[in-house]
Amino acid sequence: MPNLQSVERSALRLLAELCATYTPAGREAAALPSLEGELKRLGASIQAYPLREGRANLLATWGEPRVLFSSHLDVVPPDLPVRRTERAVEGRGACDAKGQIVAQLAAIELLLDAGHRDLAWLGVAGEESDSIGASASLALAPSFADCAAIIVGEPTACALATGQKGFVRARLRCEGKAAHGGTPELGENALLSLMDWIAAIRAAEGASDPTLGRETWNLGLLAGGRAANVVPDLAEAELTLRTVPGGRLRAAMEAARPPKGSIEVLVDDPWDFFDTPPGFDSAPVPFGSDLPAMRALAPKAAAVLAGPGRASLAHTGVEELTRDELGAGIALFRELGLYYSRRA
Repeated sequence: MPNLQSVERSALRLLAELCATYTPAGREAAALPSLEGELKRLGASIQAYPLREGRANLLATWGEPRVLFSSHLDVVPPDLPVRRTERAVEGRGACDAKGQIVAQLAAIELLLDAGHRDLAWLGVAGEESDSIGASASLALAPSFADCAAIIVGEPTACALATGQKGFVRARLRCEGKAAHGGTPELGENALLSLMDWIAAIRAAEGASDPTLGRETWNLGLLAGGRAANVVPDLAEAELTLRTVPGGRLRAAMEAARPPKGSIEVLVDDPWDFFDTPPGFDSAPVPFGSDLPAMRALAPKAAAVLAGPGRASLAHTGVEELTRDELGAGIALFRELGLYYSRRA
């Protein structure tokens, strides 16, 4: 009979195995053999859904699903060496999000042992890039007409996310006029125009929402110029905004646009608020997830975002999930499963 300690040990082994398989966007299907083996051990009905070359979603069901657990199969680059100790597993995906997967499957094992047969688990491709898996999963909606909850795993230190900020990714472009670097007055410096534009955004004060927290932005890419002795006639930047209701940063970006500047919005996802049932800790999170897109899979279901691990370690060179964090995550997913099974 499984208990928390036994499933925790098994989950640590599976986590190290999954982290040893590098699955960036475009290679998510490489995780399927390990996952299918574990799901068969748990007696699931399994269906893989190929998306593109090297990419797939994976669905496991036990009975008629009333509670759906889900997380993403892809990780961000670069790959990291995997190290497993009695204390933790280190490696790419340890907390984001392969640690979520193993904690969910371990919780499902405990729920199955307690007699629950109304569960499903869905692994999706592309959360870190194009959300292709979340979009494709909506074709499964008829199977989840009676679903009571969608529980998506992300590293929240086991607090239930109150919601997530909107996400805007934009490319800013400034045009100028090339000239010899010795006679800059004959040209128009596109880089300087772009730098002034960015400075105006930087000086703007973001709004704050009592549930989602403060608006933020990040300058991720900056490029321009042809040579040190040429006045640059083109400059580009890519930045991201994390927006909230009543936000001001997007308006500041648009208002500061210079006469020869343009804005290309590459991603524009709205903010969203999630379900936080009583008795569970909750907190805002600084990142996005597939949960808003997956709501359409079961529109009447509760939407819950939570999981073990620290978001501050995700996407870094020291990603890890400790044994204590994993155990807390298994317990959390089990309690969420019980809560929504009782309400179904």
